[in-house]
Amino acid sequence: MERTRPTIAVIDDDPRLLESLEELLESAGYTACCFRSAGHLLVRGLSDLDLLITDIGMPGTDGFELRDIVKKVRPELPVFLITGRHEIADHGRAQGISGFFRKPFDAPALLVAIADALQKSKNGG
Repeated sequence: MERTRPTIAVIDDDPRLLESLEELLESAGYTACCFRSAGHLLVRGLSDLDLLITDIGMPGTDGFELRDIVKKVRPELPVFLITGRHEIADHGRAQGISGFFRKPFDAPALLVAIADALQKSKNGG
């Protein structure tokens, strides 16, 4: 039986952001799995995820490190990075991501980017 709702993992150490993103994603028809750290996600596993949204600045494994781990295990998995920092000058490290958003981000724009990334992923591109 095929799943009908894509599963999106959200990793952020801010519980308010996790809650608001979970509500946004669920209301848009996605299944949201929220985690307070990259470690919690990695323990759970990546096998059934369709897309990953991670904060960059987190204690322990940061968003760039998590993206690198995910790309080794599931290179086809779309990864979006979000940050509250406005000084993201490290564009070299931002290579190989599907989307990049600054907090507070535009919810409709995020949903459009998610839909586009999922469509490309489904079509093998």
